[in-house]
Amino acid sequence: MKWRKWNRIIHRDLGYLCVGLTIIYSISGIAVNHVDEWNPNYNIIRSETEIAPLIDSTFSNEYAQTYVIGELGITDSVRSIFRSGPNSIKIFFQNKTVSADLKTGKVNLEVVESKPVLRESNYLHLNVPKKTWTYIADAFAVSLIILAVTGLFIIKGKNGITGRGLWLTAAGFLLPLLFLLIYYW
Repeated sequence: MKWRKWNRIIHRDLGYLCVGLTIIYSISGIAVNHVDEWNPNYNIIRSETEIAPLIDSTFSNEYAQTYVIGELGITDSVRSIFRSGPNSIKIFFQNKTVSADLKTGKVNLEVVESKPVLRESNYLHLNVPKKTWTYIADAFAVSLIILAVTGLFIIKGKNGITGRGLWLTAAGFLLPLLFLLIYYW
């Protein structure tokens, strides 16, 4: 068999094999690139409400906690509480935090919700699991290199690597180099 035929077979089959990982890594990459603009793993919902204020500031932490939770109708299990002063309490739950000013009755509620699929994609993209996933990610990276190289030789002639493809390939190398030159100097 000719080498071009093997090149096409390898490129095609490896390409099919890499489609799922490429899509997952690409979507996650876009999300992670914009981490300064939004949280790629969680939706954080903040709201304000009011409860009846407590006049007496000598109440216990347990009473303050029970009172705030009761006023808000929250049934979640409390993980911890924090009192930064006699009139303020912060109550931490699994996926929410309540901050209350007991003297004024103002309450800030913060609820954290996971972004399904995107959070898991980021988990893999950032190689949080380590161990076996590192080898899968490395194999994927090597596969992308093979796809890039075999892709250079799919088309012959003026549209292939000896014609238009040469200029496009050069541009693909020059773009990051140009950016690095501008960014670092």
